[in-house]
Amino acid sequence: MSEGNTEDKKTCEFRAEVRKVLQILTNSLYTNKEIFLRELVSNASDALDKLRFRENSGDKPREAGLPLEISITLDKDKKELVIADTGIGMTEQEIGDNLGIIAKSGSEEFLSKLAEQAGSDTDGKGTDASQIIGHFGVGFYSVFMVANRVEVISRPAFGDGSACVWESDGLGTYTVSAFAGEEPKRGTRIVVHLKDDALEFAEKFRVENVIRKHSGFIPFPVLVDGEKVNTQPALWREPKSQITADQYKEFYKSFTYDFKDPLDWLHISVDSPVQFQALLFIPDEEQEFKGPREDEYWGIDLYCNRVLIQHKNKDLIPPYLGFLKGIVDTEDIPLNISRETLQENVVLRKINQTIVKQTLGHLEKMAKDKPEEYLKFWKHHGTILKFGVHQDFAQRDRLLGLLRFNTSAGENEESVSSLAEYMERGLEGQKTFWYVTAPNREAAKVNPYMDRFRKKGVEVLFFYEALDEFVVSGLGNYKDWNFKSIENAEEKDLEAFPDKGEEAPKASPLSAEDEKTFDDLVNRMKEILGDKVKSVVISSRLTDSAAVLSSEDGVTSAMEKFMRAMDKNMTVPVKTLEVNREHPLLRALLAIYKADSHDAVLTTMVNVLFDSAQMMDGFIRDPQELARRSSQLLEQSAAWYTQVTKA
Repeated sequence: MSEGNTEDKKTCEFRAEVRKVLQILTNSLYTNKEIFLRELVSNASDALDKLRFRENSGDKPREAGLPLEISITLDKDKKELVIADTGIGMTEQEIGDNLGIIAKSGSEEFLSKLAEQAGSDTDGKGTDASQIIGHFGVGFYSVFMVANRVEVISRPAFGDGSACVWESDGLGTYTVSAFAGEEPKRGTRIVVHLKDDALEFAEKFRVENVIRKHSGFIPFPVLVDGEKVNTQPALWREPKSQITADQYKEFYKSFTYDFKDPLDWLHISVDSPVQFQALLFIPDEEQEFKGPREDEYWGIDLYCNRVLIQHKNKDLIPPYLGFLKGIVDTEDIPLNISRETLQENVVLRKINQTIVKQTLGHLEKMAKDKPEEYLKFWKHHGTILKFGVHQDFAQRDRLLGLLRFNTSAGENEESVSSLAEYMERGLEGQKTFWYVTAPNREAAKVNPYMDRFRKKGVEVLFFYEALDEFVVSGLGNYKDWNFKSIENAEEKDLEAFPDKGEEAPKASPLSAEDEKTFDDLVNRMKEILGDKVKSVVISSRLTDSAAVLSSEDGVTSAMEKFMRAMDKNMTVPVKTLEVNREHPLLRALLAIYKADSHDAVLTTMVNVLFDSAQMMDGFIRDPQELARRSSQLLEQSAAWYTQVTKA
């Protein structure tokens, strides 16, 4: 027997569209049944908001001293969950109108989508209820996912209306009647008679977890069996001037479960082109970035009027700002909105654009006013930010201005420079950002292509990730400067710059006869290496290094490695071996060749020279063969030394 069971009870049928919704909800398995509680709490919060608005307008509600709150009581023995508010309440007419139809709808298109989603549950796991319920005002009916019967007792806060009762089992009809007995307090009380497979929602800890997850920032107290659950304030809605740094840090830790303070934060409040508030944090720790994919590790929580709509929404920020953690709250989208519609929502695109501009502006200010703090940010999140250069053409120049690189002019691997600082140190007439990719600073410094740049005193950017070269490839110009790898430098690129300092001592000039013999040595080296090289040539750009592999197609060795990582079936291109005839090693090879052009030591040394050039290029075809040749060369050297000492 319900609390409102009276003789004047009227039985009504749900409209056709409501029956379809109820049939789907009651006959389909959903993976996120807890969403019903979010809907009921949100409705209760709306009722309290409406009452407060009327009060602020000068209207006086009945029982004016009642606190504005939402209470949830649980009874596992009775299989009941009761949620009550002290809000505006409903008259008998309103309760029939609000709970007998789908508000603002009747949409056959939406109902067909509901049926389609429910019918597509082929894996047995069910459909995520949060994707479909609540849309077009059907949120209340989500209660029938967990209830076999629901009673709604409501008494209006204004006027002379008496309490009334709405009751249904969700199978097609509902009843409305006057409340029998002593009039209840104002507001609405919903008694949910739980199904046997939904008794988890009679457990206090389960209900508390759902409240904290979805409704933790509701502006009214939410009590579960008398204890307040939503103790954390919606800090993003408070005036910035009234919030201390400690409050921001405490909120961040409670929101992210991070034990460290955030590196920094942005508190955004915008009235146009859309109205929203946001509280975004930059973590003080490095995050793994897996690329711009739909991974769960990034995204911003989307709220509507303090109620969670979607966890880690990826439409609010681009992937290159994936290091941000936080909340966006807007009332310009409805609380009850399907995920499909959410992805197409123009409001989210406008919020995204605003967040991008404000975040980049914040980082630019940090780089200018707090350079040490910005370098800490760069160390943690620079890899993620780099992706934006190609992802966001509109913000490309701003993003390039935020990039930082180690360079040949730096003291160590920790010292980094912006592109603007590199330009300031550039030589007169220089209009190129020169770069080289290497695994670390030491490897970059000894790269054979660095020879001419050291000689000319031209600073070089050191890229330690293959991603770096991908970022700058195809960029064109930045402030009238272009990007170019030192591997692709031509003689004309550096001829305008005078040599710096004293030249390193050169080997004695070759005689005319040795010039011809060296050409023969080069041909012999090509014969020894065979199809492992395209050709062997005398280099015009090496000064300190013995040899280097060069490519005629302009693709750098680092870009080749990046491409091989993307395509495991890609073959290693055959390149040209450039040799420095001034280098002592090549002079030694010349001497061996002159003594015996087919000496085994010559063959071994040429192969080891090629293997070394391959390693400098970032790839070795056969490490075992390299080890064997190196061991063979050591044995031959030891035998030669023994022979010489005996003589």
